[in-house]
Amino acid sequence: MSSEEKEEVDMDSVPLFDYLKQEVPVEDIRDFSSPKRIYSIDFVKGFAIVFIILAHTGSAWFDSEWIYLYGIVYALLDILGPSLFVFLSALSVIFSIKRKQGVLPDKVIRSRIVTRGLVIAIIGIFFNLISIEFTIEGVPFPLNLWGWNILMFIGFSQIFSFYALKLNKVVRIIIGIFIIFSSDTIRNFLTTGKDAGNPILTILHYIIISPAPMTPLIPWLSICFISTIFGEYLYDAMIDGGKKAYATLFRIFFYWGLFLVLYGIATGLTLYHYDPASGLPVLSENEFPHIQLLKIANSQMIIPSFRFPGMPEFLIRGRGPNMWYNLGCALVIIAVSFYYLDIKNRNNNFISMLKYYGKVSLSMFLVHYAFITLFVGFFNIIFFPFIYFAFVGFMGFLLYIWIEFAGGVGTPEWIMVQIGRIGQKTGKTIKKESHIIKEELKEGVKRIKKKE
Repeated sequence: MSSEEKEEVDMDSVPLFDYLKQEVPVEDIRDFSSPKRIYSIDFVKGFAIVFIILAHTGSAWFDSEWIYLYGIVYALLDILGPSLFVFLSALSVIFSIKRKQGVLPDKVIRSRIVTRGLVIAIIGIFFNLISIEFTIEGVPFPLNLWGWNILMFIGFSQIFSFYALKLNKVVRIIIGIFIIFSSDTIRNFLTTGKDAGNPILTILHYIIISPAPMTPLIPWLSICFISTIFGEYLYDAMIDGGKKAYATLFRIFFYWGLFLVLYGIATGLTLYHYDPASGLPVLSENEFPHIQLLKIANSQMIIPSFRFPGMPEFLIRGRGPNMWYNLGCALVIIAVSFYYLDIKNRNNNFISMLKYYGKVSLSMFLVHYAFITLFVGFFNIIFFPFIYFAFVGFMGFLLYIWIEFAGGVGTPEWIMVQIGRIGQKTGKTIKKESHIIKEELKEGVKRIKKKE
């Protein structure tokens, strides 16, 4: 009997509670939801989390004279934020499902995906409890538990993506397109009904849009349907492993991404404002928090007479053109990274660092909030870059020590691996019991035939 077979037998004989007390291999924590042999996915995840941290630290650490830079840069680089991160998260779900099909029963795969998604969403609920309390007025407890922040949506997107994968590609693309095209109309309808005091529409608005509509269900649900299509192409290319399959995948991602970027810009050139006196179409700051970036950008006093006339729709998170634009940018960024890292096999210390950041991105997202309040309104443009890069380096060092030397105990990745181990052990037990039942049925049939 091989050592792997012995290990599997030993694992099956260990009670579940004792099994979970066993040390989780560091490789499992580092490689959680990481598609093996596709290095660009972890790289882009790391790239995205670095810019998410930049946005959060910039909003808190810039002083009043330079905070306008946060408004400008955040609006332009939001393509590297939640939309890219959610897209990558949905891709990772495809790999997780595809790798386990045929190995574990479908019920166990579903249970693992749903449980993992709910755990991330529950973390997002606790995040809401703090963030909504301090940033949004008039939302009492327990209503402030619900809000579509990035963690909430990533959690539920794992579940949505699992069920979306059961549909064929044509149906998924039709549903995704319909959600984006109808999103502005649906949101306006729900908002108008809520403002008019309609109780049913108020409840629907609370569920679909939420008090914290940073990544609301409409139109963000479209990512789950569209990303799974490209996720299957990516998985098939990984299984093939050939240069021709990789080159074809690059072209699919790059050309479709470029088309969606141009389409999003072309359909989203209308300027919007937060002030009715501007004469431009107005968006509510409560319904579309991103429009506040225009107010922040216009707080600059270097050229007092200059003000941005409005914010183009393709840059306003939550609008239809912005969804097309962000999806296109995600595909282009992934395609370019895939070309250099997986086709050209480029690698250096910087790329390795970002790949590691991508593997622990969920932990980085949560842990960095513990340090955000250290320097509120403290830095100008001269000092901020040095402090920011030092902070990102410190975050990487902290998580490296935590994971490599402390086993990553307590990190979100560690929790998810433990959930996966429960599913794996349960799945093996189910398969073993199914095998025993089949053998007993065969023996019963043989006995019946002998009697006949």
